[in-house]
Amino acid sequence: MRPARDSAHATQATPALTGKQSLRLWLRLLACENIIENRLRTALRDHFNVTLPQFDVLAELEYLGKPLTMTDLSKRLMVSNGNVTGVVDRLVRDGLVQRQPSGSDRRVNLISLTARGLDLFREMAAQHEQWVADMFSDLGAEEVSQLGSLLNRAHEFLKSKPWEKHAP
Repeated sequence: MRPARDSAHATQATPALTGKQSLRLWLRLLACENIIENRLRTALRDHFNVTLPQFDVLAELEYLGKPLTMTDLSKRLMVSNGNVTGVVDRLVRDGLVQRQPSGSDRRVNLISLTARGLDLFREMAAQHEQWVADMFSDLGAEEVSQLGSLLNRAHEFLKSKPWEKHAP
């Protein structure tokens, strides 16, 4: 039988992170993200001759399953219209997406996947999933679950915590 916990111990709060610990944590998360992103950029370029932004456009169009305006696409990807225009131009040139005039506004084009673009994206997405799985393959199922739970908690906390800018 386990001994009863001391009531003072049970209510004792976990000590807050120091500023240095918080910075180290953020830098470690950033370093992991950079490694993963760089590996995926290289793999997409080497295996499919596409950039990560091109992959992102194809993914968004496939996910929604309907044509989008350039403005809607840029908002969903959180980049400027100018950035999306260059990416879409290359995808049109390669026959992966098409521009169609909007029925309601002559100035607006709708961007959609071509059949070739959809087929290639599905192939890329399956390979992308495998690459990510390979990057985390040395972690056990319990470790992945724990890390996912901790990151979810951090995400929810960061979203809910009011952000106040502090003047220097």
